[in-house]
Amino acid sequence: MNLLLCSASPRRRDLLLSLGVGFGVAPSHIDETRRDGEPPLEYARRMAREKAAAGMRPGFVALAADTIVVVGNEVLGKPRGRSDAERMLKLLSGVEHRVITAVCVQDRVRAVETRVRFAGLTPAQLRFLVDSGDGDDKAGAYAVQGLAGAFITRIEGSFTNVVGLPLAEAGVELPWKD
Repeated sequence: MNLLLCSASPRRRDLLLSLGVGFGVAPSHIDETRRDGEPPLEYARRMAREKAAAGMRPGFVALAADTIVVVGNEVLGKPRGRSDAERMLKLLSGVEHRVITAVCVQDRVRAVETRVRFAGLTPAQLRFLVDSGDGDDKAGAYAVQGLAGAFITRIEGSFTNVVGLPLAEAGVELPWKD
Protein backbone atom coordinates (compact mmCIF):
# COMPACT_ATOMS: atom_id res chain seq x y z
CA MET A 1 0.00 0.00 0.00
CA ASN A 2 1.28 3.46 -0.90
CA LEU A 3 0.16 5.62 2.00
CA LEU A 4 -0.04 9.38 1.59
CA LEU A 5 -0.29 11.49 4.75
CA CYS A 6 -2.36 14.56 3.86
CA SER A 7 -1.04 16.62 6.75
CA ALA A 8 1.81 18.95 7.59
CA SER A 9 1.74 17.83 11.23
CA PRO A 10 5.18 16.70 12.41
CA ARG A 11 3.44 14.81 15.25
CA ARG A 12 1.43 12.68 12.82
CA ARG A 13 4.56 12.01 10.78
CA ASP A 14 6.45 10.99 13.92
CA LEU A 15 3.68 8.65 15.06
CA LEU A 16 3.63 6.85 11.70
CA LEU A 17 7.43 6.71 11.57
CA SER A 18 7.53 5.19 15.06
CA LEU A 19 5.50 2.27 13.70
CA GLY A 20 7.75 1.75 10.72
CA VAL A 21 4.98 2.65 8.29
CA GLY A 22 6.22 3.90 4.93
CA PHE A 23 4.39 6.92 3.54
CA GLY A 24 4.58 10.05 1.47
CA VAL A 25 3.49 13.49 2.63
CA ALA A 26 1.19 15.84 0.74
CA PRO A 27 -0.26 18.47 3.06
CA SER A 28 -3.69 19.58 1.95
CA HIS A 29 -4.71 23.18 2.35
CA ILE A 30 -8.43 23.67 2.79
CA ASP A 31 -10.76 26.21 4.35
CA GLU A 32 -11.12 25.04 7.96
CA THR A 33 -13.97 27.36 8.89
CA ARG A 34 -16.59 25.73 11.07
CA ARG A 35 -20.12 26.09 9.75
CA ASP A 36 -22.76 27.83 11.85
CA GLY A 37 -24.38 25.32 14.19
CA GLU A 38 -22.09 22.49 13.06
CA PRO A 39 -21.63 20.01 15.94
CA PRO A 40 -17.98 19.46 16.94
CA LEU A 41 -17.92 15.79 15.92
CA GLU A 42 -19.37 16.53 12.48
CA TYR A 43 -16.96 19.42 12.03
CA ALA A 44 -13.92 17.20 12.73
CA ARG A 45 -15.29 14.47 10.44
CA ARG A 46 -15.89 16.93 7.61
CA MET A 47 -12.40 18.41 7.96
CA ALA A 48 -10.74 14.98 7.81
CA ARG A 49 -12.84 14.00 4.78
CA GLU A 50 -12.08 17.27 2.94
CA LYS A 51 -8.35 17.05 3.72
CA ALA A 52 -8.21 13.49 2.37
CA ALA A 53 -10.09 14.49 -0.79
CA ALA A 54 -7.78 17.47 -1.35
CA GLY A 55 -4.65 15.37 -0.87
CA MET A 56 -5.75 12.32 -2.87
CA ARG A 57 -3.27 11.21 -5.55
CA PRO A 58 -3.58 8.34 -8.04
CA GLY A 59 -1.92 5.16 -6.78
CA PHE A 60 -1.97 6.25 -3.13
CA VAL A 61 -4.18 5.65 -0.12
CA ALA A 62 -4.90 9.04 1.43
CA LEU A 63 -4.76 9.44 5.21
CA ALA A 64 -5.96 12.71 6.72
CA ALA A 65 -6.90 13.72 10.23
CA ASP A 66 -8.30 16.66 12.11
CA THR A 67 -7.98 17.16 15.86
CA ILE A 68 -10.10 19.53 17.92
CA VAL A 69 -10.39 20.26 21.61
CA VAL A 70 -13.89 20.75 22.99
CA VAL A 71 -14.54 22.39 26.35
CA GLY A 72 -18.20 22.82 27.15
CA ASN A 73 -19.67 23.71 23.78
CA GLU A 74 -16.65 25.61 22.53
CA VAL A 75 -14.37 24.14 19.88
CA LEU A 76 -10.72 25.09 20.30
CA GLY A 77 -8.57 24.82 17.23
CA LYS A 78 -5.05 26.20 16.91
CA PRO A 79 -4.52 29.52 18.69
CA ARG A 80 -4.33 32.65 16.56
CA GLY A 81 -1.61 34.11 18.77
CA ARG A 82 -0.34 34.12 22.33
CA SER A 83 -3.36 35.97 23.75
CA ASP A 84 -5.65 33.36 22.16
CA ALA A 85 -3.45 30.59 23.60
CA GLU A 86 -3.79 32.17 27.03
CA ARG A 87 -7.58 32.35 26.64
CA MET A 88 -7.71 28.67 25.67
CA LEU A 89 -5.49 27.49 28.50
CA LYS A 90 -7.56 29.47 31.01
CA LEU A 91 -10.65 27.66 29.72
CA LEU A 92 -8.92 24.29 30.14
CA SER A 93 -7.46 25.02 33.58
CA GLY A 94 -8.91 22.65 36.18
CA VAL A 95 -11.56 21.14 33.93
CA GLU A 96 -12.13 18.05 31.86
CA HIS A 97 -12.35 18.48 28.12
CA ARG A 98 -12.68 16.27 25.05
CA VAL A 99 -10.13 15.76 22.33
CA ILE A 100 -11.70 14.54 19.11
CA THR A 101 -9.64 13.36 16.18
CA ALA A 102 -11.40 12.36 13.01
CA VAL A 103 -9.33 10.18 10.69
CA CYS A 104 -10.15 9.63 7.04
CA VAL A 105 -8.49 6.78 5.13
CA GLN A 106 -9.55 7.12 1.51
CA ASP A 107 -13.26 7.81 2.04
CA ARG A 108 -13.81 6.04 5.40
CA VAL A 109 -13.99 8.34 8.40
CA ARG A 110 -13.61 7.31 12.02
CA ALA A 111 -13.65 9.64 14.99
CA VAL A 112 -12.06 8.99 18.37
CA GLU A 113 -12.77 10.90 21.55
CA THR A 114 -10.49 11.09 24.56
CA ARG A 115 -11.27 12.86 27.83
CA VAL A 116 -8.45 14.90 29.32
CA ARG A 117 -8.27 16.79 32.60
CA PHE A 118 -5.89 19.65 33.33
CA ALA A 119 -4.80 20.61 36.81
CA GLY A 120 -5.80 24.08 37.87
CA LEU A 121 -3.10 26.34 36.45
CA THR A 122 -1.64 29.10 38.58
CA PRO A 123 -0.98 32.43 36.84
CA ALA A 124 2.75 31.59 36.76
CA GLN A 125 2.12 28.15 35.22
CA LEU A 126 -0.24 29.64 32.66
CA ARG A 127 2.31 32.31 31.73
CA PHE A 128 5.05 29.64 31.48
CA LEU A 129 2.97 27.54 29.05
CA VAL A 130 1.93 30.51 26.92
CA ASP A 131 5.41 32.07 26.79
CA SER A 132 7.03 28.73 25.90
CA GLY A 133 5.26 28.66 22.53
CA ASP A 134 4.91 24.89 22.95
CA GLY A 135 1.21 25.01 22.05
CA ASP A 136 1.34 27.64 19.31
CA ASP A 137 0.34 25.33 16.45
CA LYS A 138 -1.72 22.79 18.39
CA ALA A 139 -5.43 22.41 19.00
CA GLY A 140 -6.33 23.78 22.41
CA ALA A 141 -2.94 25.52 22.64
CA TYR A 142 -1.19 22.55 24.23
CA ALA A 143 0.76 19.40 23.46
CA VAL A 144 0.21 16.45 25.79
CA GLN A 145 3.66 15.15 24.80
CA GLY A 146 5.18 18.56 25.49
CA LEU A 147 5.37 20.93 28.44
CA ALA A 148 1.61 20.82 29.12
CA GLY A 149 1.91 17.10 29.87
CA ALA A 150 3.20 18.08 33.32
CA PHE A 151 -0.19 19.64 34.09
CA ILE A 152 -2.45 16.85 32.84
CA THR A 153 -3.93 14.86 35.70
CA ARG A 154 -5.98 12.32 33.77
CA ILE A 155 -6.44 10.87 30.29
CA GLU A 156 -9.36 8.58 29.54
CA GLY A 157 -8.87 6.98 26.16
CA SER A 158 -6.21 7.07 23.48
CA PHE A 159 -3.02 9.01 24.27
CA THR A 160 -2.03 9.11 20.58
CA ASN A 161 -5.44 10.61 19.83
CA VAL A 162 -4.49 13.59 22.00
CA VAL A 163 -1.17 13.81 20.13
CA GLY A 164 -3.11 13.96 16.85
CA LEU A 165 -3.53 10.47 15.37
CA PRO A 166 -5.27 7.64 17.24
CA LEU A 167 -3.06 4.80 16.02
CA ALA A 168 -5.14 1.89 17.32
CA GLU A 169 -8.27 3.23 15.64
CA ALA A 170 -6.86 4.96 12.55
CA GLY A 171 -7.62 2.17 10.10
CA VAL A 172 -4.14 2.18 8.60
CA GLU A 173 -2.64 -1.13 7.49
CA LEU A 174 0.25 -1.64 9.86
CA PRO A 175 3.53 -3.33 8.86
CA TRP A 176 2.80 -6.53 10.77
CA LYS A 177 0.13 -9.09 9.96
CA ASP A 178 -1.69 -11.53 12.21
